[in-house]
Amino acid sequence: MTNISNLDTPTLLLDYQKLMKNINEIASFAREHDLAYRPHIKTHKSVEIAKLQLQAGAVGITTATIPEAEAMAAGGIKDILIAYPISSPEKIKRLIKLLEQGVKLKIIVDSTEQLTYLQQVLEHTPFTLEVWIKVNSGLNRCGVEPGKDAVVLAKDIMRHSKLKLGGILTHAGHSYAASNYAEVERIGLQEGQAVVESAEECEKEGIPILVRSVGSTPTYKISGKVPGITEIRPGNAVFFDSIQAGLGVTTLDNCALTVLASVSGVYPNRIVLDTGSKTLCLDKGAHGNETVKGFGHIIGHPEITIERLSEEHGVGTFKGERSLKLNDKVQIIPNHACTVANMFEEYVIHENGKTVGGWKVGG
Repeated sequence: MTNISNLDTPTLLLDYQKLMKNINEIASFAREHDLAYRPHIKTHKSVEIAKLQLQAGAVGITTATIPEAEAMAAGGIKDILIAYPISSPEKIKRLIKLLEQGVKLKIIVDSTEQLTYLQQVLEHTPFTLEVWIKVNSGLNRCGVEPGKDAVVLAKDIMRHSKLKLGGILTHAGHSYAASNYAEVERIGLQEGQAVVESAEECEKEGIPILVRSVGSTPTYKISGKVPGITEIRPGNAVFFDSIQAGLGVTTLDNCALTVLASVSGVYPNRIVLDTGSKTLCLDKGAHGNETVKGFGHIIGHPEITIERLSEEHGVGTFKGERSLKLNDKVQIIPNHACTVANMFEEYVIHENGKTVGGWKVGG
């Protein structure tokens, strides 16, 4: 075991105890409210972490991309939802390869044209693909409008011999743009209601909806309590980050993922860290969140703001006396853990300041 302060930088650190605390908190919420737990692994892209989530009670996993699904399947994980609308023949052929490996695969759909492409390619195979309808609960990205539009798509799915309807889902990603927790709560209720309304309208037409799934780390404890919801898909909650703390969803003490950085330059009015945009990313939240200050929180040094980034440099300004000197090392809680993890190839796992192993970032 090595003391993490002796590692080279920048290094992606993962606190094992905080990780397990976060995983168990989600699993406990799911059990308490009789919900299935299908974590979104785009946050961590790690087979090892996904298996810990499955051991804690997850029924399967969610991915954002086919490469993520392929990496998870190669690691032995066989119940996978790809939460992205797929229609290109090239991508559908990759879905078929996953089905050939015995993966219990599901994808999302939100248009009749997409169904046509799926049917045409699948007709040449022995497989029937499970699809879930994506409804728009306010993010205005993908998805049909809740209610009657979901019924229209559900009926069209039933007319395709190579497709079977498995559920309805949504993602309230616009919760990341909330200015306070009261707004998060409002968005979470809308999220759950959009799914339940759509499912109930389908069932009035004799179309059963077995899975009613919601996601979003800020809202899952709200939308998950809406009567009729059966599944939650939080991703970021496995790590948390500065944005989640800024929203009031968690505290900085619960953030399991940090970046180890070194002071590479000291000047009268600033310091420079060896963590630029290729490490910390130019991210204050993809949907406009303004609750964070700077480009990451330096643990133990609230007087320093990482004010700007270039590719390899993080420029920090400070109030009062300078507290860091050349070659000092610090841990930075990222603004957005998902994008930062995506920039690295490996997590260095640590407990009580000592390294205990390394896990690959895949997909």
